[in-house]
Amino acid sequence: MSARILSLHIYPVKSCAGIDLTESPIDRAGLAHDRRWMVVGADGQFMTQRQWPAMALIRTALTADALRLSAPGMADLDVPLDGTELEPGAETVAVWSDTISARRESAGAGQWLSEFLKTPCRLLKVDAAAQRTAKPDWVSRWTDAHPDLSDAFVGDHYFGFADGFPLLVANQASLDDLNARLQAKGAAPVPMDRFRPNIVVQGEWEPFEEDHTAMITAAEVRMAFVKPCTRCSIPDIDQRTARQYDEPGRTLAGYRNLEIGVVFGQNAILDAPTGARLKVGDAVEIELDF
Repeated sequence: MSARILSLHIYPVKSCAGIDLTESPIDRAGLAHDRRWMVVGADGQFMTQRQWPAMALIRTALTADALRLSAPGMADLDVPLDGTELEPGAETVAVWSDTISARRESAGAGQWLSEFLKTPCRLLKVDAAAQRTAKPDWVSRWTDAHPDLSDAFVGDHYFGFADGFPLLVANQASLDDLNARLQAKGAAPVPMDRFRPNIVVQGEWEPFEEDHTAMITAAEVRMAFVKPCTRCSIPDIDQRTARQYDEPGRTLAGYRNLEIGVVFGQNAILDAPTGARLKVGDAVEIELDF
């Protein structure tokens, strides 16, 4: 099967706008800088577009030494990558059923976010010593089903503030199929950014054939598809305006409602050689489950 990486994306701050890349370092934790920061409310709960759609309007950029945040009506804010503004001491925060060690960025970062989102909040960064692992039940289910492939994925798969796994891979043909269904009912097509993937693959991969794919390989990086990605309401939010609609969620639920929920895309764990990089245009080898 002939396929390639169509696009690469990271989301430095969980649930804020992403960055489109032409290439990126990658290791077992995923693409560099992906979901290394997270916004937490006054109650200690992490904040997402599910409750705060305006988070889509917080744009992110990476300079040589800073994470830059920008938003309508706000002066840009630079958060040093070297952690020089991190407050002392780590704290434990929850991401769904997991806990992870994190450190608070400067009070100024919290004030900036609080002003824009109009609610008290603060910005946390994954602690350097944090050890949050990909869901072991799903990982073991995959390794048990693929004993001939599993040796490459032995060991822990630590990652940051993503919902449950280091990487999310999407198939462009699946989006094309969804958009054809939307257009057939008179609804507008949606861009891939509604689904916030890290890697989009295009080529000889049929719509939703990722459901039956064991693994893909690009630039010697192997990505095991351990769990379909269940979808919440975020795909219904226009990532450019923060307006919420009832599509594509309604249409997707009509034909992609599996036992675990409505799904689109595949969560993956990785085996990446030291110094690995992925680039847009890289050839992708697809290994089907049958």
